[in-house]
Amino acid sequence: MELDFERCYRAVDSRDQRFDGWFYTGVTSTGIYCRPSCPAVTPKRRNVRFFPSSAAAQRAGLRACRRCRPDASPGSPEWDARADVVGRAMRLIADGVVDRDGVPGLAARLGYTERHLHRMLRAELGAGPLALARAQRAQSARTLIETTGLGLAEIAFAAGFGSVRQFNDTVRDVFGVPPSQLRSARKPATGGAGTVTVRLAYRPPLHAAALLDFLARRTLPGVDEVRDGTYHRGLRLPHGPGEAVLTPADGYVLATLRLTDLRDLAPAVARCRHLFDLDADPVAVDQTLGADPALAEAVAAEPGIRVPRAVDGFETAVRAIATQQVSLASARTTLTRLLAAIPDAPPADDRVSPGDRVSPAGAVSPGDRAGAGDGDRGTDRLRDRPGWLRGFPTAEEVLRVPDAGFRMPVGRRETIRRVARAVVDGGLDLAPGGDRQETTRRLAATAGIGPWTTGYLAMRVLGDPDAFLPTDLAVRRGAAALGLPDDPTTLDAYAAAWRPWRSYAVIRLWRAA
Repeated sequence: MELDFERCYRAVDSRDQRFDGWFYTGVTSTGIYCRPSCPAVTPKRRNVRFFPSSAAAQRAGLRACRRCRPDASPGSPEWDARADVVGRAMRLIADGVVDRDGVPGLAARLGYTERHLHRMLRAELGAGPLALARAQRAQSARTLIETTGLGLAEIAFAAGFGSVRQFNDTVRDVFGVPPSQLRSARKPATGGAGTVTVRLAYRPPLHAAALLDFLARRTLPGVDEVRDGTYHRGLRLPHGPGEAVLTPADGYVLATLRLTDLRDLAPAVARCRHLFDLDADPVAVDQTLGADPALAEAVAAEPGIRVPRAVDGFETAVRAIATQQVSLASARTTLTRLLAAIPDAPPADDRVSPGDRVSPAGAVSPGDRAGAGDGDRGTDRLRDRPGWLRGFPTAEEVLRVPDAGFRMPVGRRETIRRVARAVVDGGLDLAPGGDRQETTRRLAATAGIGPWTTGYLAMRVLGDPDAFLPTDLAVRRGAAALGLPDDPTTLDAYAAAWRPWRSYAVIRLWRAA
């Protein structure tokens, strides 16, 4: 990817936070790389190189700046919004696919050969999938070093490294100091075993009240809740269950993550960022929407509106289907009854003691915290812990619910089951890294799923920034409140002026309603 030198240098000279994550500034005279908003003295032009990713800067032999911490900057909104192979690859790498399945697993998910995938990523980002995953592992390691009291060897495996030596070498290369010095610089947090606290950076502005209000209206008992300006959320992660506590603050969202296996740190962070839409470029969105006189006042009054997304695509699909043609309150009641129909306790021979832990090698050792396992068993361990949110049931669990557990019309019940079977069989990929076009096509071909549900899932699950719901009743009411046409066909044609940010327009119309 080519970066315009003059434009990038002007952003660095003005210390513009909006460009953090878009590119990285390499300073050849000092051997470091920074985020554009780094408060240090602007380097001379002849000493500057610009990189499209932190991994590319690391490949050039540069280490991360200790002052601006470029490794903790928000992600590029380009990779967050793009639906092509590179954008999908970046979302999958952020979710830890390379650490779990290697580059062959990533290539298989994307449907390309490893060689071609490597070529595309090198062309766009200046680094291949292994280098990009290595940069992410380094950030995870730094977070664990600074926020937990775990031994460095444990951190090495929890962050995804194959050996302690590889861990030591990578930390030295990326941060310029050995791991022990990163720990001495900051006092580890005392949140308990398996608890990590991180700051999730975003590009301002962020309208936190709108996010929390949207989520508060849709909470389900035991799954999520909003209390005192903080969102609590149960998570289903690759190595076991967890919980996220997210509190918006000035310039970042404070995330306290309770994990049964610390190898899930990177996926948990990626899913929380996706949920709060933290990699968006709100200035670009608001400039487009604010140019419409009908939306200008709302944009000025509430800048930084985000699209609340999802941490579990299947869950959001079930919620959307349950909401078809009924009120939000009615759908919550229906879903609460569905959750009650799923047993909390596993068979006695499947239960793992809450005091057991799965080591990096896979052996269970008594006396430590609960560790990695399959999703069902991990959830059962989590349910044994009072106060933890359990997360939404898996597709397999929903398929085991008898007819009596679905307090809804037969057609809606069977639609949920069809989606669950497709997820279990692998025919439907509801992850952020899924192919948007193919997933949308398969959703639309599923009996019981119409344009509204397909568009809603594209917006919230697949992260499409340009989905629009012209037939949605609240969208039409919001349009009427703003003096816009409320006829679906006319409104859809009018909304073309809001491209490519029509998903954000939907949120604003909902708020206007």
